[in-house]
Amino acid sequence: METLCTEKTPEPGAFLDILEERRRTSDISHALRTFSPQPYKGHPPITASALNQAVLDSQHLHSIVEEIATESGEPVEVIREKASGILNEMSHNLQLSSIRLLGYTLSKVFKRAFHTVLVNEDGLNQLRQAIQEHPVILLPNHRSYMDFLVLSYIMFTYDLSMPVIAAGIALMDMMFFAPLLRRSGAFFIRRAIRADKLYWAVLSEYVRTIVRTGYAPVEFYIEGYRSRTLKSLNPKLGMIHMVLEPFFNGEVDDISLVPISISYDRVIEESLLAHELLGFPKPKESTMPISVRELAKGRINFSQHNQVPREMPQNPSEETQEFVSVMGHGVVRLQERGMVISPWSLMATILLQSPEGLGLDTLTQRTTWLRDIVLDWDIVLDWPAQVSDEEVISSNISRHRSMVCCEGGRVLLIEEQGPDGEESITPETAVFRRASIMLMCVSYRNQALHIFVRPALVALAIATTSSTKKEDVFTHFKFLQELFSNEFVFVPGMATEDFKEGCSLLVKCGVLQASDQELVVIEHGTDTASFLRAILQPFLETYQVVFRHMTEDGVVVFAEKQYIPAVRSYCLKLILAGELQTYEALSSDMQKNVLYTLVRMTAVTKTKVGDQNEFRVDKAAIQRIADILGSIGSHVV
Repeated sequence: METLCTEKTPEPGAFLDILEERRRTSDISHALRTFSPQPYKGHPPITASALNQAVLDSQHLHSIVEEIATESGEPVEVIREKASGILNEMSHNLQLSSIRLLGYTLSKVFKRAFHTVLVNEDGLNQLRQAIQEHPVILLPNHRSYMDFLVLSYIMFTYDLSMPVIAAGIALMDMMFFAPLLRRSGAFFIRRAIRADKLYWAVLSEYVRTIVRTGYAPVEFYIEGYRSRTLKSLNPKLGMIHMVLEPFFNGEVDDISLVPISISYDRVIEESLLAHELLGFPKPKESTMPISVRELAKGRINFSQHNQVPREMPQNPSEETQEFVSVMGHGVVRLQERGMVISPWSLMATILLQSPEGLGLDTLTQRTTWLRDIVLDWDIVLDWPAQVSDEEVISSNISRHRSMVCCEGGRVLLIEEQGPDGEESITPETAVFRRASIMLMCVSYRNQALHIFVRPALVALAIATTSSTKKEDVFTHFKFLQELFSNEFVFVPGMATEDFKEGCSLLVKCGVLQASDQELVVIEHGTDTASFLRAILQPFLETYQVVFRHMTEDGVVVFAEKQYIPAVRSYCLKLILAGELQTYEALSSDMQKNVLYTLVRMTAVTKTKVGDQNEFRVDKAAIQRIADILGSIGSHVV
């Protein structure tokens, strides 16, 4: 799906600070001004209650209700009542008065929380046009609880139709905030709903009706949930299938997908994110509407959809599932391409390779060296103009003083402080406090990981291949890509394109000499190649350690809830013994990724037992993967 992966990223000059006017004029006047968004194809808006009635009256939902009644033996009226109850719990109640209140409140909040809120006005103008022509699906990345507030605020400020937003059911527990969210366009979805046939039917028909009628733009996080590591996540495809169904069924002639990238200089929840992983700003909005109809040309056979009445339930074909998967991954890649990288992300990447600290001058030199590389790679970098490099580095150290300090000309990651009056701590507590700061720093490195991962994988594949033949290097590259496809986002079926991209970037930065048949690292590029390989070291080391644990441990079958504590305890023991260097091995997200990588590679079998997942280990299969990885790990630096 090359179209999705080659979109141009807006130039930095295209961004405008929308808080500048808010600081000069009245917030109440802004909230109470005339709000007149242009609707879809000029259709008059319908009420939220009329939307709900259309869902309940749909032939599709009637068919499912009758099917469930037959299967369960319950009266149709009882099932219909249940469906109505689900819809009442789920549905939004969008009201302009609440939007105005939200606009006023967010003006106050954002002026205190952010120095600037930069938006791409050209992209917003494209979005305005798209909303009038086709149903629109807004697909922001998700790095902070502030994300959907930022986007709704921007839509209100620019007189764009307010979106209806898919929100987790847990937000309904926020007693005073939840009603405001519902009246601001949020609709609430339960977790793990696949097994609930009626719930799935009500939700899918609700979403389908919104899209089919062009009621409002639909907004949801394609990654499924907030990334606690600030790293891009592989897409969850359930909602994508729902919003595209009206197109596949011929109910709309096109749908516009709008990948949105929101970048932060500093994430408000940075400490919370790190503690969650241990068991405990500057947004940039960029829009480029993508036509589903153009993407589907030559890839989808619509005749199969036309053979089934539109109101009848039907499962997506294998062809449709493959298209949606590729498209979903492509959208996340576009989100990555739209990210604005901060100097701190580059600094964090460098500091994590020198946990003992670096001299301030050395850190400045290394950061500007890395800056020049990413700028040569056409990455959008928020490096202030008319400011010396030394000032940029110093200001970022000051801004992130919660995790870094400069003492005696040396820049160090700080130690997390305990409560006042604490006299002594255990070695285990000391490790977790150190890990907390390290993972906070890791989260900022992760915001730039997508830039480096492909050239880093190529550099590692070259180092671990005994020959310089391109096809041999590509074989190692494909193994690494498959191994780490739970860590990084790769579009299915595009390994060759990813390999070419990695090679091209290495050539650009003077690391690689490439011909049709061979790849050779240039002598003066060895330091850069070593730096890129070292970015992958925490992943290699963590995977090796978890593989070792699973092959040495006597347990063959275990429940999912037993896995994380056991692996964390094992990693903690190795860190205390000095046998494990990376604190990222304590991250529950990475530990889960290793487990599900082994499931995907058929070295672990997952089965459902009651309401829990159970895993059976094939120790020989894990050992084979570990042996390959072990030979690679020795070439990291």
